[in-house]
Amino acid sequence: MEDRKVIVFIAMSLDGYIAKLNGDISFLSLVEQPGQDYGYSDFYETIDTVIMGRKTYDKVISFGIPFPHADKKTYVITRSFGETLENIVFYNGDINALIAKLKIENGKNIFVDGGAEIVNLLLQENQIDELIISIIPILLGDGISLFKEARSEMKLKMRNTNHFDSGLVQIHYTCDI
Repeated sequence: MEDRKVIVFIAMSLDGYIAKLNGDISFLSLVEQPGQDYGYSDFYETIDTVIMGRKTYDKVISFGIPFPHADKKTYVITRSFGETLENIVFYNGDINALIAKLKIENGKNIFVDGGAEIVNLLLQENQIDELIISIIPILLGDGISLFKEARSEMKLKMRNTNHFDSGLVQIHYTCDI
């Protein structure tokens, strides 16, 4: 059995922002093309567990659409308790303990669906195995930065790059921990 990997699959502006300061992510629509999901569907088939922060969860719920990860076990990392819904666990315990528990369970890979606080916490704790970053061809100038300052140096190994007619560039790294 192959080890489960913790994988970030996320989009950001060329200057490193995943959203504007007010949480607006409409810039992502710049690269929308009919029938093109930039490998997301194929990636999604390789996972059965999702980790996301509470702000990201609240943003997704605010769209008024069915929860996109309803078919996956989802852990929402939060500082407060929340009710456990069908496949959603609101988790406020030790993130390292959660990752350790998930990695020894049988299953597919684990998808970190944002946001920046969770990504940076997991990077700081050396819990991310791969980063798949789609770069949207826009400079936002300000916003919520994917990578925070005061982070330890981390060497990465490029697995793959793809570029698309829309201008999106996708880079896939493994973390050399």
